[in-house]
Formats: sequence, structure tokens, C-alpha cells
Amino acid sequence: VQQQQQQQQQITRTVASSKVESQDGGTVTTRSSVTMTKTVASAGPQKPMSPFAKFRQLDKQNSTQSPPNSPKTPTTPTTPSAAMGPMFKFTDPALNRRAATVKDQLLQWCQMKTKEYENVKIENFSTSWSDGMAFCALIHHFLPDAFDFSQLTPQQRRHNFTLAFRVADDKAGIAPLLDVDDMVAMRKPDWKCVFTYVQSIYRRFKNED
Repeated sequence: VQQQQQQQQQITRTVASSKVESQDGGTVTTRSSVTMTKTVASAGPQKPMSPFAKFRQLDKQNSTQSPPNSPKTPTTPTTPSAAMGPMFKFTDPALNRRAATVKDQLLQWCQMKTKEYENVKIENFSTSWSDGMAFCALIHHFLPDAFDFSQLTPQQRRHNFTLAFRVADDKAGIAPLLDVDDMVAMRKPDWKCVFTYVQSIYRRFKNED
């Protein structure tokens, strides 16, 4: 990791002015000076920011820029849901009424697409995705010929994340917004990061069964 290097250059300019006044036949000279200092900083290359850190920075910026009186709830993200707008309507009116928020709608969409898959139980956007099986099931539902889901196990977490993100990128053009190392290191992933990535999967396959 390269450390940031700073170089400062100080430029000082003195502006002098003199004034001559006569006091009892004498001469008084006054001099005033103004010093101007300019500092120039140059930064060296920094370590690339991880996807999780970028998400957190974006979320912090959004929180800072939001109007002071705007209400926020911990269950509904700000920017991702606002960017998506209305997602879809369920054919079952009762189910549609229960899915009150964009987050709930997307969660139920994932549940419907993965309900037949073994070792997959999606109840949230955090721990339910921690072994990679949910990602693989969701991708496999739309791309069944890409890999053999029956060969996957929850214990092979790194393999599952790598497979799902690679196939989504190569076969469907879904950018790998999540980092495999970050997902492996966290048993409880940041739900906002997972939610944002799953949104991209939805946008790609929303018109497919």
C-alpha cells in the first residue's frame, strides 16, 4: 500500500508602501507589508476502494445531502429504491398489499424465483445471501444451462459467489458490484450492498419468467 505523499510549496509576496509625513521638521517613514502564502499539495496514488466501501461512502453522501426534514426508515433504502421507482405489481391482490415497499416487492420476487431450490431460503437481504446459494439459485433460474446447481453446497461459499457473479457478468451483462473477498469475509453482509446488486439482476430479468 502506497502512502500518500504531500508536497507543499510556500510562496510569500511582500507588498511594501511608504508614507512620508512632516512632524516638526522631521521625516517619518512608515512601511506596511502583506504576506500572501499559497500551499500546493500533490497526492500520490491511493489503494483502490473496495465495492463495500464505495457503497458506504455513497450512502453517507446521500444521507448528508438529504433535506433535513426528510423522513428516513431503516427498512427502506434511499437512493436505490428512488432510482428504481415502481417495480412491478403482483397478480395476487392480497400479496400485492403485503408488499408495501420496493424492498418487500424485490424480496418476494426473489422468493418466488428461488422457492424450488434446495438450501435456499431468502428471508432478508443480508444473512440469507451469506453462503452464495441464493445468488446462484436466482441466476440459475434464468440461466439454467450455465451451471449445474445440484452440485453446489452452502459450505463452498467462495466458489458460489465466484460462480454467480461470473455467470451473471458473462452471460447476462450484470456488473459484479459485489466483491467475492468481501462476501466471504462477512457472515452478515451489508444488506444495502446486496439489495443494490439484486436490483441489477431484477432489471435484467424482470420481463422473463
